[in-house]
Amino acid sequence: MQISYMLLGLLTIILSLGMSWVITPVVIKFAHKINAVDKPGERRVHSKTMPRIGGLSIIIAFTMSFLVTSVFYDLPISILLGGLVIGLTGFLDDKYGLSPFQKLLGQTLAAIIVIGSGLYINYLSVPFDGTMVGVPIWISIPVTFLWIIGVTNAINLIDGLDGLASGVSAIGAFTIFVMALIMGNEVVIFISLALIGSVVGFLYFNFHPAKIFMGDTGSLFLGFILSNIALMGFKQITTVSLIIPIIILGVPITDTIIAIVRRIVNNKSITDADKSHLHHKLLDYGFSHRQTVIIIYGIASLFGLTAIVFSQTTLLGSTIITVMLMLFIELMVEKFSLISKTYRPILNVIAKLANSNSYNGK
Repeated sequence: MQISYMLLGLLTIILSLGMSWVITPVVIKFAHKINAVDKPGERRVHSKTMPRIGGLSIIIAFTMSFLVTSVFYDLPISILLGGLVIGLTGFLDDKYGLSPFQKLLGQTLAAIIVIGSGLYINYLSVPFDGTMVGVPIWISIPVTFLWIIGVTNAINLIDGLDGLASGVSAIGAFTIFVMALIMGNEVVIFISLALIGSVVGFLYFNFHPAKIFMGDTGSLFLGFILSNIALMGFKQITTVSLIIPIIILGVPITDTIIAIVRRIVNNKSITDADKSHLHHKLLDYGFSHRQTVIIIYGIASLFGLTAIVFSQTTLLGSTIITVMLMLFIELMVEKFSLISKTYRPILNVIAKLANSNSYNGK
């Protein structure tokens, strides 16, 4: 049976969005029935008991859309199978509470499924000049594994406010979709559309004030799928550096790296939870719940736009973009004390220059 390319894309996103929107109220009732709920606590920003397995809506909608699209277009089933394994891992954690080792075991199994199907980085294109450098398999597989596990957990770490992880994931998926359109990567286009629709349908119930949380069920699933479609979209393009998927997922990746640095600097275990993530700091700064989420949406969109421009610009343009992006991140880290209140090297220099100019002007 033949179906046009555009019509199939439209069918994919409409089906996933509609399924997610319809299923989420059912999942809310199911979560209460099995007592899969999140209660208020010290590290929580909500004040009432909330169902926390909303990721089931995303997974079901994505799966149905993926399978229907697969009837007309050959999509890699390993992505779906790995996603289901990671989703089950998250669900068990939400319902029963898994140890870090048990969660890592589930993530490892999911990663093995996709890597075993042949999805791994087999070269690295040198930043700024596009030269392809072959990567030995004994390096490429561990690097791919770390990428998948890293991004999966990065999305999990930013899931701290209503609609935050889901919205950032939707923005990341949309950016990957645009890049796939530019490159003509139809597989990534359809998978991205399935993911965007399933997340947006759920976001209707997840945006502040949320009626349901996605939980680890959703955040691990989203991180896993995003890590894989980013890899699929760019590992076969020799003219595009692998720095691009890092920029696309810049918000969760940056937040995770900063959290690790912060905990090391403060002599804490990197697995210790804290309330010093960007969204916590924005709340402390005086922004409302919605304002904080929208600000981070804006930052995620900036990263996405930067990635698109980066892929189309010249060597000079790429260099300027990279420097500006690094400066933006550094200023954000210092302004909101994401590492410590005393870490302000650039802001201190700016303050000294301002004071010096003020003194000379008198």
